[in-house]
Amino acid sequence: MIVVEQKPLEDILDMVKDCDRMLVLGCDGCSGIYQVGGEKQAEMLSSMLRMGKKTKGENKEGDLKIEASTVLRQCDKEIVREALEGSIGGYDAVLSMACGAGVQTVAEVFPEKLVHPAVNTKFIGMQDREMGDLHERCRACGDCILAETGGVCPIARCAKSLLNGPCGGQVEGKCEVGGYEHDCAWILIYNKLKEFERLDQFLKLRLMRDNRISESPRDLKGSIKYSGGGD
Repeated sequence: MIVVEQKPLEDILDMVKDCDRMLVLGCDGCSGIYQVGGEKQAEMLSSMLRMGKKTKGENKEGDLKIEASTVLRQCDKEIVREALEGSIGGYDAVLSMACGAGVQTVAEVFPEKLVHPAVNTKFIGMQDREMGDLHERCRACGDCILAETGGVCPIARCAKSLLNGPCGGQVEGKCEVGGYEHDCAWILIYNKLKEFERLDQFLKLRLMRDNRISESPRDLKGSIKYSGGGD
């Protein structure tokens, strides 16, 4: 899932200080699943913004309209259009609680509206338990090698994104980057491959990554996406 974190309230208030008719838009996808930007969070944020604006005296005309809603996925143009085209006319701006892709999708579907982000997009990750911590697991590099590394991604989990084993900075399986709090990805990879008797993959020499694969902006054509093939 894409992991997001809500911006500080003061930053959001400053961002929308000139917006009195605003829709706080949650997303039932990644941010909603992790209870950062779903329906309840959108309602809570809209209430806090109303109180904040009144406290700061920014609602001089008395026509403050800050309401909350949510859509199934903000990163899907058709879903966004169908969900909002009948109601978005009543707002001057949208405050999105989705990832950066969701913010830009709403902005593209409704180019006449100001669209602001209420959250910071952090990484693609996993949750270790219900309401637990979130951990980065993927960089969306475009050239997945998890089959060679025992299901442990060295691009995302190694602080240096090394491709051919650990550096000299690991101590007792812990990475020197971050104060020896994180596991060394390549020690995890070694142990996993050893468990499955696949250490030949550990010894394999991997050439420098072709970064052209992950040059921005990237696209995936629909015909390729659904056929499972590419160049």
